[in-house]
Order: sequence, then C-alpha cells, then structure tokens
Amino acid sequence: MTATRLIPRRIEKVWGRHRLSPWFTDAPAEAEPVGEVWFEMPDGSDPELLVKYLFTSEKLSVQVHPDDSAAQAAGYPRGKDEAWVVLDAEPQATLGLGLTHVVSRSELRAAALDGSIETLVDWKPAHVGDVVYSRAGTVHAIGPGLAIIEVQQNVDLTYRLYDYGRPRELHLDAGIAVSNPAPWADVREPYDLGCGRTLLAEGPAFTLERWSVSGPGVIVPTGPCWLIPLGSGDVWYIDASTGWDFGPASDVLVAYADLTAMPGLWQPT
Repeated sequence: MTATRLIPRRIEKVWGRHRLSPWFTDAPAEAEPVGEVWFEMPDGSDPELLVKYLFTSEKLSVQVHPDDSAAQAAGYPRGKDEAWVVLDAEPQATLGLGLTHVVSRSELRAAALDGSIETLVDWKPAHVGDVVYSRAGTVHAIGPGLAIIEVQQNVDLTYRLYDYGRPRELHLDAGIAVSNPAPWADVREPYDLGCGRTLLAEGPAFTLERWSVSGPGVIVPTGPCWLIPLGSGDVWYIDASTGWDFGPASDVLVAYADLTAMPGLWQPT
C-alpha cells in the first residue's frame, strides 16, 4: 500500500448544517445537520492523524483536549493537538482561542459554571485562509458560519467546559485539570520552503504544509503523510514513495506526524 483514498463518514451534530457544498453533497433538509466529515482508513485502522471537515451553524462548546501524558493516564492512546484551515467564513465568524487573561483553575471552573467563560474566551475574527495550531490544553471554541479543515491527533477525546445550556455532558473535573487557563500565544506566520511549498503550522504532534505545485513527481516520505487537495473533498494517505501527478494547478494541504518526513517529501520528475 502506497496511496490510499480515505473514506468520508458524516457525523451529525446539533451545531452542524445542511449546506456542505461545494465540498460534499448537501444534507437533505429533513435530515439532522452534519457537523463533521471524518476521513477514515478503508481497513478500519487508526493511524496517528485524523483529517476532518467542520461545518458550523452554531457555536461549538467551550472545550479543551489533554496532551499525550494526560490522555494516556486516562486510558487513551494519545492526546489531541489540532490545526484548523478556514475554507469559508461568514462576515461575523469567529474562533475562540485561549482566554483574554490568565486566571486560576478555580476561577476557570467558576466561569464554566456560571457561563461567564463565554466572554472569558478570546474570540478572534475568522477569515478564509486563516491557519491555527491549537495545542492540547488550549481552551477553545468555534463559532457559527464556518467551514474548516481540521487536522488532529487521531483520538475522539474532548472535555466540554461549557455548552450554552445544551443537554450534553460536561467534563469539568477532567477539563479543568488539563487546561492552560491563559491567553493563546501560538501565533506564527506561514514560512516559504521553496518549490511551491509553504509551512503553515508546526507543533509537537504534527506539521502542516500547503503545496502549490504542478506536474508529475514522486512523494518520498520517511513516514506516513496525508494529502488534502483543496476543493475536492478528498483525502489521501501516503505511507511509501509513490508517483503522483498534481496536474496543472494544484493546491494541496500536506500533513505528517513524523518530523523527519519533511525533507524530500516532493521531488518533481
């Protein structure tokens, strides 16, 4: 196996929506709204990263994810760093990243209980093309009116701190324990790597690039990588050197967890 086309699976969410175009066929009006589309291995295996699309019509919960050590202590294989690339944003769309100021864990708990955590979160305007790397421990939320590609460590593990009164379970003890109750400070500019490659985000768990390349070549990773052609609604998993023709005008996100995979990922032929 060298190149595998991943299988999309729609996940219904109360905060999702029916309009999924141009990436996917819209959900029927009588169906539940779709919030996420997960891309999974055809054989059911769980590689290190997961790629998904997010579609929002309401705010997601204020939430947090644990790091590797906290997740493993709770019986999970890994924690959850994640990165977002904004594909579409309505004029007033926002992303909640970190807090407006440092608070204690007891103050964070009190804010979650009385609802003031909604204003404690630092809501930032969202625009098409924005890229965010949200490390485990970052208190965050996603607002309505957004379509996003998310790359994350492959684990279904979210601690909800506040959910706007929806009748869903909260996870205050676990969530407060793993939270970094402080402003989000992981701001970085994209970095030109040359040959049509741009480094968008780089964290302890994975790296995300954007390629504007064309023509045939060979992808030569030293570890698995995920190719996400923008606009196509497809995701490919590459686990060995393979030939690839990007066509005349390709725009592709490339994610990889093995940082040694960066050199020689793309070699034109």
